[in-house]
Amino acid sequence: MRRGSDNVSSIDGLLQCSRYSFGPNRLHYCGPDATREMLDYLNYGRGDAGLGILLKAFRTLYPYLFFIARQNRIRDPFDPRVVEAYWIGNELLERAGKKEFYTHLRDEHAIPKLIGRNDFSMIEAKIVHGALPHHSFHVCNIWKRTGNESSAHTLESMDSCRISWGRIRNIDGPALFVETEPLAISQNRLMLGEGVIKKIIRPLDSPQHIDECAVGDTISIHWNIPCEVLTSRQVQNVRAYTLQSIRFANQHYS
Repeated sequence: MRRGSDNVSSIDGLLQCSRYSFGPNRLHYCGPDATREMLDYLNYGRGDAGLGILLKAFRTLYPYLFFIARQNRIRDPFDPRVVEAYWIGNELLERAGKKEFYTHLRDEHAIPKLIGRNDFSMIEAKIVHGALPHHSFHVCNIWKRTGNESSAHTLESMDSCRISWGRIRNIDGPALFVETEPLAISQNRLMLGEGVIKKIIRPLDSPQHIDECAVGDTISIHWNIPCEVLTSRQVQNVRAYTLQSIRFANQHYS
């Protein structure tokens, strides 16, 4: 498992994006039927134009990366700063224009068609009040999934789909025992629940890099697949942007 870094190359951006995309792709929720190809790239620790082509076929992921890059005048949507902004969160999100974010969701993702114009008007209001193009905002506030299926989110699927984080408390062979805060609902409001110990089994077909973690590390998790070891800055960011997205999920603007 690669440890988070503030200085990485564009190839690292492709590989980092693949680590987060691998979990839903192996379940056929997002992207092309390319799990084996992605796994080979991850196991060999290499990224090239072919991997970029695979990731561009993720019809929710890639438009977001392209949008964040364009809003920050960054040429490569797989620049590691852009990849981190979408999955974890960083200052690039703050530079996205409200009107542009609205147009992005309307035109690139066809969200009004997916959830209805009345519900989309609520999304528009949240953008006006400061919503940002972070993965967790899409998960927590657009109640239909937008990958390879358009079923309604459940609490369980939202918790799996968002990027969660957890501190490793024990390692037993392929099993990681992490302390994490699951999504919960209390009095009809979404929230982060009390910390629990969650057992994550590293599948045999998972990338080899996930073996490079240790007790005490904080890891990111997507669809029950460990993605990478996070820096303290990244932990602070993913928590802050997730809590912001949860607050928006609980807001109902008139």
